[in-house]
Amino acid sequence: MKNYLLNIFMQAANKLNYLNEIELTFTVPNQKSYGDYSLNAAMILSKKLNRNPRDIAKEIVDSLEYDKSIIEKIDIAGPGFINFYFSSSYNTQVINQILTEKENFGRSQKHSGKRAMVEFISANPTGPLTVGHGRNAVVGDTVANMLERIGYKVDREYYFNNAGRQMRVLGDSVRLRYLELLGYQIHFPEDYYQGEYIKEIASMLKNEHGNKLVDEDAEGIFKQRAEKEIFADIIKSMERIGIRMNNFYNEHLLFEEGRIESLLNEFEKKNLSYKKDDAVWLKLTELGNDADKVIVKSSGEPTYRLPDIAYHITKFERGYDLMVDLFGSDHNATYPDVLAALKALGYDSEKVKVLIHQFVTILQKGEVVKMSTRKANYITLDELVDEVGADVVRYFFNMRGITSHLNFDLELAKKQSDENPVFYLQYAHARIASILRMTKEEGLGSSLSNLELLTTESEQNLLKKLYGFPDEVLYIAENYETHRIAIYLEELAALFHRFYTECRIIGSEKKLAEARIALCIAVQTVLKNGLSILGVSAPDSM
Repeated sequence: MKNYLLNIFMQAANKLNYLNEIELTFTVPNQKSYGDYSLNAAMILSKKLNRNPRDIAKEIVDSLEYDKSIIEKIDIAGPGFINFYFSSSYNTQVINQILTEKENFGRSQKHSGKRAMVEFISANPTGPLTVGHGRNAVVGDTVANMLERIGYKVDREYYFNNAGRQMRVLGDSVRLRYLELLGYQIHFPEDYYQGEYIKEIASMLKNEHGNKLVDEDAEGIFKQRAEKEIFADIIKSMERIGIRMNNFYNEHLLFEEGRIESLLNEFEKKNLSYKKDDAVWLKLTELGNDADKVIVKSSGEPTYRLPDIAYHITKFERGYDLMVDLFGSDHNATYPDVLAALKALGYDSEKVKVLIHQFVTILQKGEVVKMSTRKANYITLDELVDEVGADVVRYFFNMRGITSHLNFDLELAKKQSDENPVFYLQYAHARIASILRMTKEEGLGSSLSNLELLTTESEQNLLKKLYGFPDEVLYIAENYETHRIAIYLEELAALFHRFYTECRIIGSEKKLAEARIALCIAVQTVLKNGLSILGVSAPDSM
């Protein structure tokens, strides 16, 4: 629908040059009486042209050349809104398109030939993935799915650091638990990693090496084995919710390849850094930020900003057209520094899109479950999947905008009723599969020959919603709003359930029944396509 409108307006722009001066935005009116799409261009142009908006609207409408079998009416409302009403016969054509394109319906080639990287999770290997990491993981993978749907070749990347104090603490945590298993009296510091997984790794080492590791350094076999086992668990956790990374990038490479030293030299050469109190500072105030920041401490150890800048330079060197970073809200204060530094070094920081997600609260029987990685009173992503299933985990993490704090209600997540939106959507898909089995038994199949019979309000509402799916996917992908796919699918499912209540299939005249079966298949296809973007399965029975 929207594409047809854009085409006729492009033709009209040859007569009315002022149409090229603004971006045309077609919106779906809240009230059906105002048509299928509405345009406010006349009001915008009235300021530019110093003319009455209704006069401009009439001039626009008069310049449009359109097929009256497609658009049955155009009217001007209020101060100059132009409302478009599509014919019911045109609306039914979407069924042909969906049944032809199938799983490709909703895909776009707008960004074909472009490469994107989505960096997400990026948790250091100090413990299992928690529910906090889970939101990052699911949203990041869904963003990658969406970008693939609009033509990008997408790489998923996991960036991690296996050096520094937290890794030393990890190694020493395992070493102390190992000694404890051998009967040694130990003092286990409160800020060490307390989780059961530390004891399990220590037990593995005891079983394999006995008491031969008593004098080993924490940063040797203890740290190495902990990293190996934890990373193996992280990968298994990701696979359980359908995530596979294309690449893992170790921060240590930046030091090995001399990138950190080279970057420091570049900052100095461009007069972007200075030394003060035995530390190296980046001149961020000169780059438009609030304060200068330390990039190398007086101890000689870099702060995390420095390797982050160096890491992003590798992304540019690898030729990505778009680089998406997904971070928790604790990164709010740091990423602007990285972008400012990249811009100062001559890189196009507009190619980097930073998405910040808020934290997750797990509710159990109305009570908040507190989480801390070191204290080990957290809920792991695996435990959440065990509790409610991968589909529910993926859907719940996607169903709210990432700028909102997410309350993950375990009781709701486990319900097998319409209250649970995952069940509601999957039931709609399964219900259609059941309808198709029943109609087949009655000797009925789908037919595209008599789609013009689909004239009731509930049928037409479904058709219009289906027409909007490709535009919705494109908008959502370009704006990184994963939750809007969930909203669209819930609205589509509600329209389908209403249609099924009001429109009989078995028992209606054969031509009408077979047209309605074709509509059901189209709805089922779009439900499946939308759920696949979210990484949620579409069962045929429940």
